[in-house]
Amino acid sequence: MAGQFRSYVWDPVLILTQIVLMQAVYYSSLGFWLALVDSLVQNSPSLDQIFNYEILGFSTPPGRLSMVAFILNALTCALGLLYFIRRGKQCLDFTVTVHFFHLLGCWIYNAHFPTALTWWLVHVVCTALMAVIGEYLCMRTELKEIPLNSVPKSSV
Repeated sequence: MAGQFRSYVWDPVLILTQIVLMQAVYYSSLGFWLALVDSLVQNSPSLDQIFNYEILGFSTPPGRLSMVAFILNALTCALGLLYFIRRGKQCLDFTVTVHFFHLLGCWIYNAHFPTALTWWLVHVVCTALMAVIGEYLCMRTELKEIPLNSVPKSSV
């Protein structure tokens, strides 16, 4: 197996560490964006903005601003995929895992399954943005030219 370009071994500790790290990136960057948006409109931050699915909506200004924060968070998390996952093939897996755990968190926080159409719309869009942009960024780094020799050519 030494002749292969990339060989991967099943490493559950690495996978669990990456999942926990991506959850930390997701919630810390979402908290940052929500705090920034809240400071612009002098709104008080709360956990409802993260976990209450009834907050997200087109009809109220706080709902629209929260949706903007979730979309900006998807872009930030795509950078997290680039720096911590580094494999284009795994971006969709980790993106869906992050959003699945967020769904579970919302379900537990509200004591019932999210039913608002806007919540689902925002999270489907955020999942797609995070996965596609993360995969694009990872593929760009994976496809960089590999230098074969570090010695400059001599002119003969």
